[in-house]
Amino acid sequence: MTDKNAETFAAALQALKRGEVIVFPTETFYGLGADALNEAGVERIVSLKGRNPDSPIAVIVAGQEMLAQMVSEVPPVAQKLIDRFWPGPLTLVLPAKEGLPAPLLNRDRKIGVRISSHTVAARLARELGHPLTATSANPSGKEPARTIQEARAYFDDRIEIFLDGGTLTGKAGSTVAEVIEHKLRIIREGKISSEELERWI
Repeated sequence: MTDKNAETFAAALQALKRGEVIVFPTETFYGLGADALNEAGVERIVSLKGRNPDSPIAVIVAGQEMLAQMVSEVPPVAQKLIDRFWPGPLTLVLPAKEGLPAPLLNRDRKIGVRISSHTVAARLARELGHPLTATSANPSGKEPARTIQEARAYFDDRIEIFLDGGTLTGKAGSTVAEVIEHKLRIIREGKISSEELERWI
């Protein structure tokens, strides 16, 4: 990491701690990042995205210890998938702990979580010590940003800090799957195919 990048990273971390929103790279697209436990930061994401309240905001956790702070249960099938596909582009929808910001939860009070395989995203969650929102950096209905220039075109006047991770080659977002009892329900097929998930369980 160059001095300038290290400076920007440190500034991004401070911004997250203040409840601000940043743009950061993930293994799929650029993301809008806020401290997922900060109500004001999460509401700011909703406002920036123009997001439908029925589309909950997924989060990136730093590890299984942080996961335990966010979810009340990890079914055995989910644990199998975690052991195989995390860190990586698999978001698992699991029962949420009480007291989390409402925009993170679906109607069944579940939350989408993953450990990111992108070093910057993973490090942000680790050093923040809190989960990080992981919604793509684009207004709802627009193309996800794959370059920092595209993210700036969307949000330059409303976000101060953009962490540049170069051109991201994601062709799809993370795969989103819910474990209900012993079965898997694919909510959105992304980088990891449903066949690959089914094969593993």
